[in-house]
Amino acid sequence: MTEFKPPLNDMSFLLTKVFDVASLWESIPQLKETVDIDTAEAILEEAGKLASGLIAPLNRSGDEEGAQWHDGVVTTPAGFKEAYQTFAEGGWSGLGGDPAYGGMGMPKMLGVLFDEMMYAANSSFALYPTLTSGACLALNAHGSEALKQKYLPSLYSGRWASSMCLTESHSGTDLGLIRTKAIPNGDDSYLISGTKIFITGGDQDLNENIIHLVLAKLPDAAPGARGISLFLVPKINVENDQLTTANNVSCGSIEHKMGIKASATCVMNFDESVGYLVGEVGKGLACMFTMMNYERLSIGIQGIGCGEMAYQGAAEYAKDRLQSRGVGALKDPSKPADPIVVHGDVRRMLLTMRANNEASRAFALYIAKQLDITKFSEDTQAVAKASGLVALLTPVAKAFFTDLGLESTVLGQQVYGGHGYIREWGMEQLVRDVRIAQIYEGTNGIQALDLIGRKVAMNQGKDFELFSQEIREFVSDFNGSELASNTRLAPMFTQLTASIEQLEQLTQLILSRAGDGNELNGNAVDYLNAFGYSAFAFMWCMMAVAAVKEQQHDDNCLYENKLVVAEFFFARILPRQQAHIGAIQSGVSSLMALPNEMF
Repeated sequence: MTEFKPPLNDMSFLLTKVFDVASLWESIPQLKETVDIDTAEAILEEAGKLASGLIAPLNRSGDEEGAQWHDGVVTTPAGFKEAYQTFAEGGWSGLGGDPAYGGMGMPKMLGVLFDEMMYAANSSFALYPTLTSGACLALNAHGSEALKQKYLPSLYSGRWASSMCLTESHSGTDLGLIRTKAIPNGDDSYLISGTKIFITGGDQDLNENIIHLVLAKLPDAAPGARGISLFLVPKINVENDQLTTANNVSCGSIEHKMGIKASATCVMNFDESVGYLVGEVGKGLACMFTMMNYERLSIGIQGIGCGEMAYQGAAEYAKDRLQSRGVGALKDPSKPADPIVVHGDVRRMLLTMRANNEASRAFALYIAKQLDITKFSEDTQAVAKASGLVALLTPVAKAFFTDLGLESTVLGQQVYGGHGYIREWGMEQLVRDVRIAQIYEGTNGIQALDLIGRKVAMNQGKDFELFSQEIREFVSDFNGSELASNTRLAPMFTQLTASIEQLEQLTQLILSRAGDGNELNGNAVDYLNAFGYSAFAFMWCMMAVAAVKEQQHDDNCLYENKLVVAEFFFARILPRQQAHIGAIQSGVSSLMALPNEMF
């Protein structure tokens, strides 16, 4: 089984050469006082050691043992508790947390790279602290000062964990149907009763307390989503920072799943459990979406992490496995056969994985940059633009990254051939583990509907125009620079220009048909994919420009490799966009023609 090697060189290239975070952080007073590039790279180096040395070795054993439930008690696999203690002692739970309550206050651009390494090393383990980080974000944004003072320090320290309790057996995407009740208790508390399912980390033995964020309805609540409120419900009650009595919160069972088996997916029962309102009555869904948007980007990054791990294993195997003879210069007469990396189809698979992984990493950083501007910048105009981009791009990141993550893990498995289907090589676990990322935190179809409906049609494409305009300005700057005559870059920019022009035209077509709900629903996934490939073309042009600039004074092979992979993306992957465009242009008549009873 391949050992995880943190892609620190590529991460450093993106931070320093592509996004120039030193200048960004210098321009934002709060970040200028918190982080510089040396600190950032030191943090990532230590995170890489943690991921590769401590967390990754538990991945296969954790999958085989799985989380266990006995008489209402959940235990994690051997080694998880000790690893989590080291994780918490290192301060990693509070990496992006508010310093006012004990967090480190690091920018999201570091957070997404940290998350990627954790997911690559061990997706099951990564999910436990990830849910806590998202809950802290929601609590910090919407909770009262008393709640923040009482709970955030112990959450940031890793002493306590958190979960997100939305789904019920009859209520998944349509949360307006939830039945969990909140009865006022005569003071500032409520009695919460109901059952939630599919709760990641709802119970476990890593932390001494679990702080649940629970969606529920008051007796006089308005119907549908307008009646949902958000409540903080501790597993064990807390007084004066000390744990007191059990709070009638129990785990009824855990799910037996295809993958992420070491992550406890729980059925949680609340039986008149004491809870505290977070935010305003009836505004619970808006409060929870603060957490859900964080989780959606994080789950997108799960796709990147699993794809990266699959690529590392497949590339190593392809260079070692001897089978058949290659052609031309790649052939090695000194061996009885050539390594399979010389064969065109194997190279197609490896380059597809690599091109999508590296573009995904860059795009995740681009979105994280917008999140940092939104959170830290004092420039109101910049904040407004960044907020619009975050809203637009979050569903793209969640769905596109995870779709490509599954593609990469399946390609990695295919490179191994029969060995990819055998457990000890690790490839089949990656396929199983990443599959859930297309489903939870809102299925990818729901993400596509969110993009095409709420983020494009409902605001007449205004946020889309922010993104397309930024790409056009980037292209204009390139065309006015001395690099415009570069024979490797110029064709890429020609294709980027054509791609964004077609996406603009496609968006206008979508808007012209928006009155027909079937057009939005039936074309949503194709539109998200067409959007994703334009975004990746943008990322690859940014990376290619940075590589060419660095080549002028540095012969590091990383830069040439970037250009070769960029050329592969434009030649062999970007053309996929045309299929999605053609599908949308054809309309949905064939999609809706078959009567329901004929399915």
